[in-house]
Amino acid sequence: MADTSHGIGGLTYDKSKRSLPNELNIFLALVIIVVIFEILGQVLPYMNNQSFLFDTRGRFDSIFNEARLQIIILQVAIIGIIALGVTQVIITAGIDLSSGPLVAATAMIAMSFAQTELVNGFPNPKALFGSWAMDLPVVIPVVVGLTFGAFIGFINGTFIAYFRIPPFIATLGMFLVCRGIALWWSGGNPISFPTEGYAWIGSGMMPVVWFVLLAIVFQLILKYTVYGKHTYAIGSNEDAARMSGINVRRHKVMVYMIASTLAAFAGIVLSSKAVTAQAGMGEFYELFAIAMAVIGGISLQGGRGSIIGTVLGAMVLGVIRSGFTYIKLDGSYQLMAMGSIIISAVILDQYRQRNKA
Repeated sequence: MADTSHGIGGLTYDKSKRSLPNELNIFLALVIIVVIFEILGQVLPYMNNQSFLFDTRGRFDSIFNEARLQIIILQVAIIGIIALGVTQVIITAGIDLSSGPLVAATAMIAMSFAQTELVNGFPNPKALFGSWAMDLPVVIPVVVGLTFGAFIGFINGTFIAYFRIPPFIATLGMFLVCRGIALWWSGGNPISFPTEGYAWIGSGMMPVVWFVLLAIVFQLILKYTVYGKHTYAIGSNEDAARMSGINVRRHKVMVYMIASTLAAFAGIVLSSKAVTAQAGMGEFYELFAIAMAVIGGISLQGGRGSIIGTVLGAMVLGVIRSGFTYIKLDGSYQLMAMGSIIISAVILDQYRQRNKA
């Protein structure tokens, strides 16, 4: 029999049902995955005893393979920004499939207002508009891009909250709309040569800085503000939230606007980092962002999860993708393995929900 102790009102507490914090479980999984890739580097004959994350050849100033660590963090940073918004949507028991194409559309729109007039003393060969749109202050393309993102989120939220369109259908439709906008904006041609101010936004490790800062901000918002409490309440029980006085419709619109604005910012950072904008940007980003959230313990049923969990989920995904490349796994197998991992995470979430019930 499980060891129990009496609590208030004669209720008992079963110690056998105690569980570790979800974020700690994800961190332990991250450590185990790193250990597995380290072992594979030692046992696979073609790896020549290479280390995955540690410097065994004295190439760096620390014990870690700094180059690989930087690549892993940079790979997840931009998609991680999207995942911060997707996390809030999923907590409300919704879904957002439009974020990937929104990245591309925002990149095209913002970059078109961030171009420099002269390139090596000659007129910009990739100029989309006239001189009136050249060499503008960096705040203008940023505001234009974020406003576009917020507008897309407003449409998504309005369709879902007021017209009762299922989130999957509403955001799938917007997925196609945004991809179409990205292709139409410049006739499918890339837009390049931004100003120095715009290029700085995504330079070096700045994508990681933005990701960490935004993660801290939204972790605090979800944990300590009325917005956060309402978000969890709606995801846990929408009818109960409505009866408790929460304006569920307005709040859902707000959540989708925030998610789309974050996706738009990811598009700005991505185009700044690449120093160009292309209509094909952001492919699969929405799926990887959802995967980060799910791996991070965000329940697809809504009402549970945290930004910290999503950040850890992003690191898990980044380590797995980098690890597959490290062991020279073919790209097609990588996609199949990633899909299997996502399905496994969803199955685990369903198991946790049934166990909790």
